[in-house]
Amino acid sequence: MSSKNTITHTGIIKSISPKGITVGIRAQAGCSGCQIKSSCNLADEHEKELDITCNSYPYTTGQQVSVKLESKQGMNAIFLGYVLPFLILLSTMIVLSNISSNEGIIGLVSLASVIPYYIALYIFKDRIKRKFTYVVSPLK
Repeated sequence: MSSKNTITHTGIIKSISPKGITVGIRAQAGCSGCQIKSSCNLADEHEKELDITCNSYPYTTGQQVSVKLESKQGMNAIFLGYVLPFLILLSTMIVLSNISSNEGIIGLVSLASVIPYYIALYIFKDRIKRKFTYVVSPLK
């Protein structure tokens, strides 16, 4: 991964399990230089925990690590979390506005139209999670 095509955050290993590690990532001033800071939840929160499937052997709790994600995968996450639900909501609103003139019903049904989408995301979260691969490397 070249540094141009990656999103990198520094974190601390919170816990270790046989399946992998949990890394706590704290938003830092470095986020201000990130290319997608306006879309990143890490810039909005104080601390975010990531469960990363990897060989946990070389790591220890409290160790500082670098967590990298390809920017293409970050854009896929933004698409799944924000863009696609917006398109569902907008298309539902457009279709219903051609059928009905009751704006209250149009608004409520449009908002309700994204509920099945988020339920589907929750149901398939493990399958989706496998598509996002993090590269963890210890900091010296």
